Amino acid sequence: MRRSILCTALAFIVVPSLAQAADTLAAKDAVAHVGETATVCGTVVSANYAAKSKGQPTFLNFDQPYPNQVFTVMIWGSDRAKFGEPENTFLGKKVCANGVIKAYRGNPEIIATSPT
Repeated sequence: MRRSILCTALAFIVVPSLAQAADTLAAKDAVAHVGETATVCGTVVSANYAAKSKGQPTFLNFDQPYPNQVFTVMIWGSDRAKFGEPENTFLGKKVCANGVIKAYRGNPEIIATSPT
């Protein structure tokens, strides 16, 4: 119960692969939940810090590398310092993100604003 409350309340968390809460979505299922607030979990298999792009976004792609990613967590440059170097820190790790699932160019994503 405590883990479910924490997962729901957090904007972005890293969890061990076996500690995934029961009420989360797999990255592949996020596309069917666009517009909903949910926790989406997957493995970050590719990541990119677009330092020269407008807004300096960082993209964490789940389960399949870009351009075939299943789900993306996007972190704006204005929030990046809160995460350190997310493209390195989270690469290869099981990650969960909580927030409103949006569609960007047909792909589901959550914009993360805080690692806690």
